[in-house]
Amino acid sequence: MNARAAILSRLQSTAPGDREAEAAALLIAPERPAVDRDALEAEFLARLALPSVNASHDAIDAIADLPGAIARYLAAQGEAPALCLPPDPRLMACDWSGFALHDSAAPDEAATLAIARKAIAETGSLIFETGPFAPMLPNFLALHHIVLLAVRDIAAHLEDAPLPGAQPRAHYWITGVSGTTDIEGTYVRGAHGPRFLHVVLLRQ
Repeated sequence: MNARAAILSRLQSTAPGDREAEAAALLIAPERPAVDRDALEAEFLARLALPSVNASHDAIDAIADLPGAIARYLAAQGEAPALCLPPDPRLMACDWSGFALHDSAAPDEAATLAIARKAIAETGSLIFETGPFAPMLPNFLALHHIVLLAVRDIAAHLEDAPLPGAQPRAHYWITGVSGTTDIEGTYVRGAHGPRFLHVVLLRQ
């Protein structure tokens, strides 16, 4: 029996009752995972810790604390205090003394900072916009992708993703670090982008 005949044989051997049972089982399962809307920060952090997302995190009380949080992270990773910084006015008031700042990312850039417009607790996804103050390319070139996320911008489910207010020309989603299993079925981390994702939560 060839492969085509084997597949057709399996399809024909499935009793209608079996298909009905499988369909019923799908209907019993919840359409979306449960998310505690009263604990969105905890729910989001739980997704970040999943092996499929594989991200670290820190928390700050005010944006002025951001340089110190990034300096701690880079030191723990054995990296120099160098950073590709987007020209976002919210970041310009921070004290970046002690950092070597770049306004564009080289292909071997160690770290870049971005501000997420929103996050989804259901999946641990981060949503970014493009614009004059939010260049996209550095977020895919650096070894360490550092993201500032305001806790108030964490939404529960994918359905809550539409961005309020003026819309960017484009926006994109990132869920965890870059990885692939295309090379002999072996997982390679950072194959198409950053190898490390670090989220700094702003609780102000």
